[in-house]
Amino acid sequence: MHFFDTHAHIGLIHEDPIEQLIIVQQARQEGVSHVVSICNNLHDFFQIYENLQTAANVYHAVGVSPSEVSHPGRDWELKIEKGVKLDRVVAIGEIGLDYYRKFGNRDDQIELFIRQIEIADRLGLPVIIHNRDAGKDVLEILKEKNPARGAILHCYSEDWEYAKKALQLNVFISFAGNVTYRNAKNLHETAKNIPVDRMLIESESPFMVPAAYRGKRNMPAYIHATAEFVSELREQPVEELSETLYQNSLRFFGIAE
Repeated sequence: MHFFDTHAHIGLIHEDPIEQLIIVQQARQEGVSHVVSICNNLHDFFQIYENLQTAANVYHAVGVSPSEVSHPGRDWELKIEKGVKLDRVVAIGEIGLDYYRKFGNRDDQIELFIRQIEIADRLGLPVIIHNRDAGKDVLEILKEKNPARGAILHCYSEDWEYAKKALQLNVFISFAGNVTYRNAKNLHETAKNIPVDRMLIESESPFMVPAAYRGKRNMPAYIHATAEFVSELREQPVEELSETLYQNSLRFFGIAE
């Protein structure tokens, strides 16, 4: 049984380059054969990319998150284009909208989000989308700018009704450790009913640790707990579900085995 972690903030788990490689090795020992590394800003992207350059099973997304809307950096679009040329860069992300922490203003967030979707389409890459308290605007933008190579609604937090609308677009839905929380009934309903060919899982480490590891800093190695919980919800053998999710991930990111 093997797993594909589609979203891990490895640089936030540990700053030390050696420890970052150890985190990846530990994940491999637990069956996590692929990890997509996510950074919120471009400076961190290039630093983490260099740190993990020897980790052939780590792939990367490059982009500017909504948390950086007030300071994306000089020539940020050119830096994204530079990043895309590197080996194993498979997506633009994470990008999106976050109205919870009120980063910058909404218009600036929306402009940054749309511009990066346009960049992704021009460069032929999918996008990884952050949505916090901004579901209505995210969906409206995706209807207008439906990414040609597809999008992931990462760390899904909306309900099943929202998912049904999103699934009319070129969108995958990714579940993190919060789906394992007892009170997350909206996520349970969605994970149970979503077509399995549109589902992914992620660690979202170091955040959203699965319930089985509560009290610990989340790691890619713990993603099996999320897969096991979802398999119970769907009354499907975990080996079968994990293989499907693994193949979904390869297909979404365009990775050949």
